[in-house]
Amino acid sequence: MGWHACLPSRRKPAKSRSDLIRCTSREAGMMKFNRLDTAVVFIDPQNDVLSENGANWAAVGASVAENGTVENMERIFKAARDKNYLVFISPHYFYPTDRTWKFNGPLESDEFRTGTFARSGPLNLAGFTNSGADWLDRFKPYIEDGRTIIVSPHKVFGPQTNDLVLQLRKRGISKIILGGMLANMCVESHLRELLEQGFEVTVVRDAVAGPRHPDWGDGYKAALVNYRFLAHAVLRRPKSLPRWTENRE
Repeated sequence: MGWHACLPSRRKPAKSRSDLIRCTSREAGMMKFNRLDTAVVFIDPQNDVLSENGANWAAVGASVAENGTVENMERIFKAARDKNYLVFISPHYFYPTDRTWKFNGPLESDEFRTGTFARSGPLNLAGFTNSGADWLDRFKPYIEDGRTIIVSPHKVFGPQTNDLVLQLRKRGISKIILGGMLANMCVESHLRELLEQGFEVTVVRDAVAGPRHPDWGDGYKAALVNYRFLAHAVLRRPKSLPRWTENRE
């Protein structure tokens, strides 16, 4: 089956549309969600990329505002809480010792220059509260509920350097609802690695946002192209997710 098999189906939606997602790939078929095998994964729900006071607001603010990224992420947080779905957070932190790296890419260099996601140390929370590395305030009731799984930090873009995959597998998760920041960097890198690890992934395109650069281009638009080629489903808004079922064994 060639690449054309991944083009969206033109058939009419099934009658059970409220319970199912029609994936863009015919090979993927119908992707069903339930709390036994599905979890939400949010990347970098942190002030430096989501707050107007964050270090990167000049680059990402327009995309965040246009997509309603914060509002859509909160809707997913709330739905997951109400329907008893697990939520995983893959955060991004830099410690003082990370500044001794011998080389960095352009975005990494900019992160160190602006102090993005900076923390005082892996076992030190001095200055963390309300810093750029801290969670967005409106997300704290969900992230700090004692149930949400906060995995170890990724260091560049993808989850190869943290324990996200282990934490998902230990809980029997095989399907993921993905969102967060930045669309074309950490979110896309997580998407690619999770697919390589055998997970089914749905990206909620309005629960992400990307940077805009005068020379490099629009990161959000670039990400959308690849999401469509890669993800099992790309949904426009949280309300287009299937009904959050509460199946129990």
